[in-house]
Amino acid sequence: MSARHFLPRIIAVVTLAVALLTAQGCALFKGRDPLRVTVSGVEPLDSQGLEVRMLVKLRVQNPNDAPIDYNGVALEMSVRGKSFASGVSDVGGTVPRFGESVISVPVTVSAFSMLGQAYDLFRSGGAGPITYEMKGKLNGANFNSTSFRTQGQLDLPTTGAGNSH
Repeated sequence: MSARHFLPRIIAVVTLAVALLTAQGCALFKGRDPLRVTVSGVEPLDSQGLEVRMLVKLRVQNPNDAPIDYNGVALEMSVRGKSFASGVSDVGGTVPRFGESVISVPVTVSAFSMLGQAYDLFRSGGAGPITYEMKGKLNGANFNSTSFRTQGQLDLPTTGAGNSH
């Protein structure tokens, strides 16, 4: 048999494989609500050189009807649009359906990031809110990861220039 006779069969097999993978992909990603992730605590860790290490405790809420099993966590934090801290952990567990878990992730902040943020804050005179973003993922089995993203702003307290005692 020549290659010309196999070509229609190969095309049919590839088409069937793509159709099956597409149908399975749609079933895997059906209507799942995003996780709600907040920082529930921060503890200092031993630091070295020009870096600061912290243990960030994340409260992860799962508003879905299925538990989320994970075997690793990645986290990146940005302040005022600039990368600030990042960390990973091979911790594993489950966030229950319609439940929550606290997950601890060690992160590293470079001294240069801290100095840059302090300089920007000084240069702006402390005016305006400080925007932040936290994004990451809970790594699941079989290349099934659940990503999360949280953003917001912190308003610095203002000093009352007209208040004198």
